[in-house]
Amino acid sequence: MKAAYKAMDVFLLLLAVSWSASGFAGEAKKSIIVSDIGLSTPESVEYNGAEDVYLVTNINGDPLAADGNGFISKLGPDGSVIDLKWIDGTRKGVTLNAPKGAAIADGKLFVADLNQVQVFALPSGKQIKSITIAGSTFLNGITPGSGDSVYVTDSGFKTGFAPSGTDAIYRVWANGKYTAIAKDKEMGHPNGIWNNNGRLVVVTYGSGEMFSVDPSGKRTAMPSPPKGALDGLIRIKDGPYLVSSWEGSAIYSLDDKGNFSVLADSLESPADLGFDTRRSRVLIPLFKLNKVVILPY
Repeated sequence: MKAAYKAMDVFLLLLAVSWSASGFAGEAKKSIIVSDIGLSTPESVEYNGAEDVYLVTNINGDPLAADGNGFISKLGPDGSVIDLKWIDGTRKGVTLNAPKGAAIADGKLFVADLNQVQVFALPSGKQIKSITIAGSTFLNGITPGSGDSVYVTDSGFKTGFAPSGTDAIYRVWANGKYTAIAKDKEMGHPNGIWNNNGRLVVVTYGSGEMFSVDPSGKRTAMPSPPKGALDGLIRIKDGPYLVSSWEGSAIYSLDDKGNFSVLADSLESPADLGFDTRRSRVLIPLFKLNKVVILPY
């Protein structure tokens, strides 16, 4: 792992490379800031290695509104737009309201969307299923499980981002079956989630905690990042966990000794993280700025 970037170094680095996707040439080891391409409240970036593309979920409006106008963009690894509205909630036969976390499992794209998990075929993008999770209100983070299943968090928010008391973790299958792994209104608004060989690791937006969950739903505390409002969570192979923090405007790295360091900062509203395994890049959507940062790791 590279040494943690210092705050000023990262700030200058981002300024130096802050051009739109159309100005980028080649795939040099530099950060890319993808902007001014039509992204609208980007929440998640998922790397699809089979096609070598980045899939960006766009809420496009109110994160709590079932307004049918969410969309998913397909970008090239250079930040170029392949299809801005590759999957579009306004099209006939597509249900997509306020898409948040996205994960690929068994050749299918699963997307957390309010109280539903939307399932799309790859590479076509055709919708296979729209799965309503009864009692959920704000499905958010998502990670692949075994086979054609995923694990998804309910952050437990309702209108005005008031607590809904539905904080939970579910396992969901592509055929529409689902089961609750854990439900607890005191879970701290769980957000990012990672499947670590059957043991789930979760970060919370409300309480700023990080914990693991075993198959029975039992939680075990882990070290908490320096600042809270935690959103995205990924793990680099068998190495460190990376966590995005809105409060810290940063990406934190957790090593195997339980120590956090700053990988990058000066990042406003960093949301659900992705990772380009081919090029070793962290993919960071900036929720409020309608940008995606592609950061070499």
